[in-house]
Amino acid sequence: MAQTYSIEFKEEACKRVQSGVPAAQAARELGVNVNTLYTWMSRFKEHPTEPFVGSSNLHQEDAELRALKKRIKDLEEENEFLKKSKRLLCKEPEVIRYLYMEQNRSRYRTAKMAQWLQVSKSGYYAWRKRSKSLRCIENEALLQEIIGIHEASRNTYGSRKITHEINRKSQMPVNHKRVKRIMRENGIRSKSHKKYKATTNSKHNLPVAENILNRDFTADRPGQKMVSDITYIPTDEGWLYLAGVMALCGDKIVGTAMDGRMTKELVISALKDAIHHTKITKGCILHSDRGSQYCSLGYQELAKEHGFISSMSRKGNCWDNAPMESFWGKLKQEWLNGQHFRTREEARSAVFEYIWIFYNRKWIHEANGYLTPEEYYRIHQTDLKVA
Repeated sequence: MAQTYSIEFKEEACKRVQSGVPAAQAARELGVNVNTLYTWMSRFKEHPTEPFVGSSNLHQEDAELRALKKRIKDLEEENEFLKKSKRLLCKEPEVIRYLYMEQNRSRYRTAKMAQWLQVSKSGYYAWRKRSKSLRCIENEALLQEIIGIHEASRNTYGSRKITHEINRKSQMPVNHKRVKRIMRENGIRSKSHKKYKATTNSKHNLPVAENILNRDFTADRPGQKMVSDITYIPTDEGWLYLAGVMALCGDKIVGTAMDGRMTKELVISALKDAIHHTKITKGCILHSDRGSQYCSLGYQELAKEHGFISSMSRKGNCWDNAPMESFWGKLKQEWLNGQHFRTREEARSAVFEYIWIFYNRKWIHEANGYLTPEEYYRIHQTDLKVA
């Protein structure tokens, strides 16, 4: 059966390309055919308010104006990159700043970089000329690898995951204790999670399902068990509410929906998105809290129509839905914290990137044998088809 995608998924994919990500890269990251993405982009440019109602031919923008806008955008991005680099690197040990200068001396003048990073030129040149042992040179090279992997993970990977990524690409494996020591000496740390306020409203008279899942979060095949929940992200326009559905086979997020209001339609949209992405739903345990949105007639009818078996947490017990609670912690602490969103649209784009680009397809999970949720899910999906 051909893969189908929700309107929200298509719109966010198009916005990602518009933001500067090459279409081929965006298609690869999202797991869609690049020609399909080009078709979506054509509709999105022609009818930005209702891009996926019919189709039409595109009108080309003025080439000179478009080139000028691109140049302005490139300059703004470069300026922003330098500002961020200065703000972050000036807090790091001098050796990290020297390494940054070494990596970028073909792009920027040494004097300017020394000024931006608040180090002396003489100190940098002395560092370059200083005699180093083979072990020291190896550690400096290893440090650059660690920094690259750590930054690519948005500062979320600890020593074990970074060690795994290094060893996966290198023919000379390193010990995680060595990586841990180098990270400690250079002030490189992974972000930690913290708890967030629950959004459950269980004060209602709607029917509540039994806790069939009962904290058994293991699943060896797709379509066996799913968990769902709602969280929120603050913006200057007000809250952006996010509903998610996770397949416990690999802890892959298979459905999302976002809106400015926390309604039953929000969780219904997330479940429809999950149905689009998974197809295998008959007999699947679908767990949630006992909030009014999940107990609503519309949500329960949709679940029953597709063969789900409803399960709900005990009252006031967040541990009954631990995988989703853990995921919300990762999303907020690893990705959203420190960002200021002026609009709900800005927050929506950040959430979309984390879930569909980073978490599902790049974030390696120790419980998955250092596979991403997408890799683990696909392997077991293939095993299911073979069986």
